[in-house]
Amino acid sequence: MSRDRATRVAHHIQEELGRILARGLKDPRVGFVTITGVELSPDLRHGRVYYSVMGTEEEKRQTAEGLKSASGFLKREVAKALQLRYVPELRFIYDDSAERGARIEALLREIREESGGFDEGAGEGTASREDESATEDESGG
Repeated sequence: MSRDRATRVAHHIQEELGRILARGLKDPRVGFVTITGVELSPDLRHGRVYYSVMGTEEEKRQTAEGLKSASGFLKREVAKALQLRYVPELRFIYDDSAERGARIEALLREIREESGGFDEGAGEGTASREDESATEDESGG
């Protein structure tokens, strides 16, 4: 089976799971969940579904339990929507990259504040005096 097909199917599964979860599940343990990625085995029999959820450690644990409990339902819904002969077994894996990104951003902000700050846009969109005079010459000013 081609790797391109596995990538395409993974993308469709990610989109469909996102739609299903946006509509909501009956399980109250599963709140606002974002599907951040799906990886499939080359034979499309096994899939890792990466998800993110904001909340306390307890809410994250409950969401993991809820997703595990709902995996059969989610698999059936994906099968109906995508009309695949075989739908992979879905294993849900927590993705903490959003939290790590927020933590890094907070650390960078803290460093900026401690060092007296610096212009975040320095070098971007700033014109030197030579550039300004060249523009004035071209425009006749």
